[in-house]
Amino acid sequence: MLLTRMAHHKTREVEMTLTDEYRVVTAKDDFDLVRSASSRIGEHWPEFMLHDPVAEHFPRCYDELPEFQFVLTRIDSDEALAIGNSIPISFDDDLEELSEEGWDWAMTKGMSDLDSGAQPNYLCALQVVVFCEYSGEGLSRHVVDAMKRIGRSVGLHGLMAPVRPSLKNQYPLTDIDRYIKWVDEDGMPFDPWMRVHRRLGARIIKPCHSAMRISDTVSKWEEWTRYRFPESGSYIIPGALVPVEIDVESNTGTYIEPNVWMFHPLE
Repeated sequence: MLLTRMAHHKTREVEMTLTDEYRVVTAKDDFDLVRSASSRIGEHWPEFMLHDPVAEHFPRCYDELPEFQFVLTRIDSDEALAIGNSIPISFDDDLEELSEEGWDWAMTKGMSDLDSGAQPNYLCALQVVVFCEYSGEGLSRHVVDAMKRIGRSVGLHGLMAPVRPSLKNQYPLTDIDRYIKWVDEDGMPFDPWMRVHRRLGARIIKPCHSAMRISDTVSKWEEWTRYRFPESGSYIIPGALVPVEIDVESNTGTYIEPNVWMFHPLE
C-alpha cells in the first residue's frame, strides 16, 4: 500500500523534529516499544470503557497501520510518556455529515477502508493517553501535534477527532449539546481536552451522541463498576459521561456515550 511506504519514510522526520525535548516513535519504527506501552492503556480508563465490541479491531491498527500508532518519549530516552492512536479514513461528504456513532464509526470505517483499499483523505484520532505519572506536563498537546504532523506528511487533508470531553463525567446529567457550548473567561471551551484541541487550531463540528455503545448483562456491569443495580433505571457511575441504563427485566445494561467531533485542517 503506497500510503504505508510513504508514512514509513516520513515518520523518521517527524520523530526528529517534534520538539527539542520530545520525539515520536511509531510502531513502524519500534513495534515492541509501542505495543508494550499499549498494554498500559487499560490502567487509564474506567473498566467498562474497555468493553466496547468495536475495539476488537485495535490490534489490527498496530499490525497493519503501524505508522499511525506511536509513543511520545524524551529525546534521550525510550520510556513512553504517552501513546497516540489514529486511523486513516476515506470521507467525501461534508464534515457536518460525520456519523453520530463517532468513535465506533471511525474504527469501523477505517478498517473497512483498509480492507477495500480505499484511498484515505483524512486521519481520525482514536485515542490519546498520557500515562498517569506524567500527567500535568502538557504532553497531550504534543501527542495531538504529532498526529497532525504524521497526517500532513502523507498528504491527508485534516485530522478529525471524536473528542471525549475530559470533565463531562462530572456533569453526567448535562446534555452534551449544552456542555460543549460552555466557555471559560477567555471564551475558550470550558472542557480542558476540548480546549487543548481548540488551541491547536481545531474547530467544533458537532456532537456525536452515540460515539460508543457498550451493552452487556447486569452482572457484568456490577462486576465492572462494583455497584449493585437492584432495579431498572438510570445510574450515574464513576467515569461515565452519561448514566448507564439498567433493565433488570431483560438483564441488560446499556451505556451510550456522547463525544464531540472536532477538526484540525492540515493543508
